[in-house]
Amino acid sequence: MASVSTMVAPKETAAPETRSVPSDADLRGMTQDERARALGMMTEQLTGKSLYIEFDPEATERFAYPWAPDVDFNRRTEIDTDKMTTTEVNARIRELMREGYGTIVLRNPRGKHSVGVGILSRLNLVIEGSCGYFAIGLIDGPNVRVIGRVGWSCGENMMSGTVVIEKNAGSTFGAAIRGGDLVCKGSVGSRTGIDQKGGTIIVGGDTGALSGFMMQRGRMVVCGNAGKNLGDSMYDGTIYVGGEIQSLGVDAVEAELTDLDRKWLTRKLSQYELMPEKGVDHFTKIVAGKQLWNYDNLEPNEKKLIL
Repeated sequence: MASVSTMVAPKETAAPETRSVPSDADLRGMTQDERARALGMMTEQLTGKSLYIEFDPEATERFAYPWAPDVDFNRRTEIDTDKMTTTEVNARIRELMREGYGTIVLRNPRGKHSVGVGILSRLNLVIEGSCGYFAIGLIDGPNVRVIGRVGWSCGENMMSGTVVIEKNAGSTFGAAIRGGDLVCKGSVGSRTGIDQKGGTIIVGGDTGALSGFMMQRGRMVVCGNAGKNLGDSMYDGTIYVGGEIQSLGVDAVEAELTDLDRKWLTRKLSQYELMPEKGVDHFTKIVAGKQLWNYDNLEPNEKKLIL
């Protein structure tokens, strides 16, 4: 019996959707919102997704360094740093940690820069006085208290632990912080939490302009007022402000303050003795509008039109 072959018609495929690029003249005549829509920046492709990651308490092997010194918090010593260089101070801290000291007090810091950086172990560090730029950065584990002020970039790239500043702090407080609690009981400068990737930043007073710029994860709490362009270009994360907000940045929007937010704020602010007398119901919650999430989908020629 002869076989019969069956001819199957090829399946038609839909032509790819094309979108015309507006001319320079058209773009100049549009509002910012109209330009964003015309260039395809308002197309949401990541609905329901978030960068928030739950902490796994059982993943201990990733949160301890095998070479970290075994310190005893009850073993306490002091360092008079008056006539020491910053390098000598930081080297002495590490030497004492190797000897098992778990509580170290620095006296007479006299505004030295980069004090206490790069500590990757458990430690109680008390600094009796003020520090300069880049204090206590690149840390992973210590509990630090500064009985004074700090300059720019305190706690930069902090991974874990706690840092409490009793007075004021300079600009870029907590830049690129990834974990832990970074607390300033006074006011801070501009660009607080710039490029924040996790952790918690708490400011007892006011913060300056562009705080939360390009924030990616974590939480920021400002008990006082916030300057211009709060949360500009933030990707994810949450900002809480107890006072007035001078202005919001691009793609930063107000959100509903939930019961979960109130409970978390109450617990966190009470922990650091910063709980307002009138509670937390007056806080404003700021999140990302997520309209910039697709920026990288623009063609190179389109990016040039809006930069």
